[in-house]
Amino acid sequence: MTNIGIVGAGTAGLHLGLLLRQHDIPVTIYTDRTGEQLREGRLLNSVAHHHVTVAREQALGVDHWPVKEYGYVCHHHWVGGPDLFFRGDFRKPSRAVDYRIYQPTLMGDFEDRGGRIEIRTVEAEDLEAISARHDAIVVASGKRSLGEFFGVRAEKSPYPKPMRRLMVGLWTGVARHEPHGVTLSISPGHGELIDIPMWSFAGHVDALLFENVPGGDLEILADARYEDDPAAFRQLVLDKLRVHHPTVFARIDEGTFELTRPQDLLQGAVTPVLREDYRVLPNGKVVIAAGDVHSVLDPVIGQGANSASYSGYTVGEEILEDRGFGEDLGRRAGARRRERVEAVSDWTNLMVQLPPADRIIQLLGAMSQNKALCDEFTENFNDPVAQWRDIVGSDEIFAAALARHSQAAANA
Repeated sequence: MTNIGIVGAGTAGLHLGLLLRQHDIPVTIYTDRTGEQLREGRLLNSVAHHHVTVAREQALGVDHWPVKEYGYVCHHHWVGGPDLFFRGDFRKPSRAVDYRIYQPTLMGDFEDRGGRIEIRTVEAEDLEAISARHDAIVVASGKRSLGEFFGVRAEKSPYPKPMRRLMVGLWTGVARHEPHGVTLSISPGHGELIDIPMWSFAGHVDALLFENVPGGDLEILADARYEDDPAAFRQLVLDKLRVHHPTVFARIDEGTFELTRPQDLLQGAVTPVLREDYRVLPNGKVVIAAGDVHSVLDPVIGQGANSASYSGYTVGEEILEDRGFGEDLGRRAGARRRERVEAVSDWTNLMVQLPPADRIIQLLGAMSQNKALCDEFTENFNDPVAQWRDIVGSDEIFAAALARHSQAAANA
C-alpha cells in the first residue's frame, strides 16, 4: 500500500496529509513541535485564508471557523491621499485565525483520522533514512538546510535580500471597519500596513502587519524591543500610525490600544525565493518541495498560506491518481501546480519592487476611480493566475485591463 512521509506540519503538510487520509493512505508527518508547544509559542504569522482555501478546508472537513462568524468581506485601501481611500469586495468571505490555534487543531484532526505525527527534527541529511519508510517524501518545512537541498530557481528569484523588514503584532483597541475587512495602507517610500481582523486567544483582535522599506522612517519598528519598554514600544507604534497610516490610526482608541501579550509579536524579514520542485535521492525515492520550502513569499499580499494549501493539495491529487512514484511523480506534481505557484511568486515580487513599477502606481489610481476594477483585483486574491494574466503581468496587460474597464464603465 502507498505510504507517504511529510516533513512539516504547516498548511501544506496538514492539508496534504488530511487529503491522503480521506483516501486511507498511511501518512506520517514529521514536525519538531507538538501542538501544545505551538499554542504556547510566539506568534507564527498573520496569514488569512481566502475563500478558495476555505473551500478546500470544507472539502477536508476542517472548517472549524465559519466565515459567517470569523470572516471578512473586503479590502479597504488607502494610498496616501485624501481621495485615495477605496474598497474592493470579495464574492465570498476570507478569514484569519491565529496559527497557534489553527495548526494544533488540524494536527488533532489528522491524528483522529489515523494519521501519525512524529515529533523530531529533520534536516536534509536525514531525508534518505526517512525515505526508506515511505514511497515518497513531501517536504513542507522552511528550515534552511531543507531549502538548500532543493536549490533556487534563479530566474524566478530576483532579490538577493529582503525587500521589506517586518513587524506584526496582535492589538486590541482598534475599531471594526465596516464593511468588515482588511485595510491595506501605503506610505510611499516607507512601506505598507496590512490591518487584518483575526481570531486569536484574546478573541477578535487586529493583526497589524508593518511592511517596512529598508532605510525608511518605519524601519525602526522591525528593531524596537517590546521587552525593553512596553509603554515606549506602544507609543512608537501609535506615533508611526499617526504619521504614516492615518486611516488606521483614526480607528484606534488610545485608552485600550494594547499588544495582547508579549508573545503576540513577531519581527523579521524574508528573502523571496522560488525553489526547484523536487529532487531524487540516491535510493531512487523522490522528495517533493511544497509550501514555504518551495516558495518563500513576502507576506505583502497574504498569499503564503493560500499558495501552500494549493501546493500541498495538488501534490496529493497527483499521488491519488496513482500513476507511480520516483522522479516521474516529481515532474507531474511540479507541472500540475506550476502556473499558479509561479503567478503567486511573480505577483508578490512585483508588489515589493523598489521603486514601485509604474503599472502598480497607475493601478492604484485607477482602482480608486473604478469599483469594478478594484473588485476584480480583490477577487483575484483567490486566483493569482487571473491576476497575473489579466491585470498585473505586464504593462501591456495592465493597459488592456484598464481599457476593458474604462469601456465597460462608459457603456454602463
